[in-house]
Amino acid sequence: MSDFKASVIRYLERHGYSGIRLKAVLFDMDGVLFNSMPYHADAWNKVMARYGLHLSREEAFLHEGRTGSSTINIVYRRQFGKDADPELVKTIYDEKSAEFAKNPEPERMPGAWELLQKLKAEGIIPVLVTGSGQHSLFDRLQHCFPGMFQRDRMVTAFDVKYGKPHPEPYLMGLEKAGVQPWEAIVVENAPIGVQAGCAAGIFTVAVNTGPLDGQVLLDAGADVLLPSMQALCDGWEALKACFGSVGSLPR
Repeated sequence: MSDFKASVIRYLERHGYSGIRLKAVLFDMDGVLFNSMPYHADAWNKVMARYGLHLSREEAFLHEGRTGSSTINIVYRRQFGKDADPELVKTIYDEKSAEFAKNPEPERMPGAWELLQKLKAEGIIPVLVTGSGQHSLFDRLQHCFPGMFQRDRMVTAFDVKYGKPHPEPYLMGLEKAGVQPWEAIVVENAPIGVQAGCAAGIFTVAVNTGPLDGQVLLDAGADVLLPSMQALCDGWEALKACFGSVGSLPR
């Protein structure tokens, strides 16, 4: 708990806030709510190779949270010095989505459902902020997390002009929840998602559910680093108590 409190105090000092009055939690999806990143990494690697593009499974984890078009163009520019034709971008992303869909339904990340139940009992709003453009997104969320996420409190690749690491997705998440940065926290597992949450001025919790060195997430700006969603669920009461113990109102 002392580590949590120190992290909260550092965040407040950095942003000039006197406290966190928690009203909403903004969740990334892949690797946070669903154990789906290995499927995404395999799909990206396989489909990129069809088009002579080189994206390793390991690198795919570093790009997690970007819109599909951004990921494609980063790799394309690296190899060819220019953006891919929009039609090619669409073709690659459609094929990647189809490849991903061949996998079994990804399981809920251990601890995610239990944490959401705690939030619901406390009256805290859950908001989805994902770089995904999967059309089946809402149905999957309703099936695996029934009654937790409302459609009008979701930010997807279709909603933003600038994807993560730009703060726009999380700023939009705040707007959809009707809260200020000091009234929310972000839960992320990807470096660029952590960067986006921090850039939006929100206290950002990193859960290292993938193969990355945890230092990568701290270097991206994470206020707290935990090894799993289960660890966040188990430590939720201690973390939330620290928010209340250092103040409740913005300066």
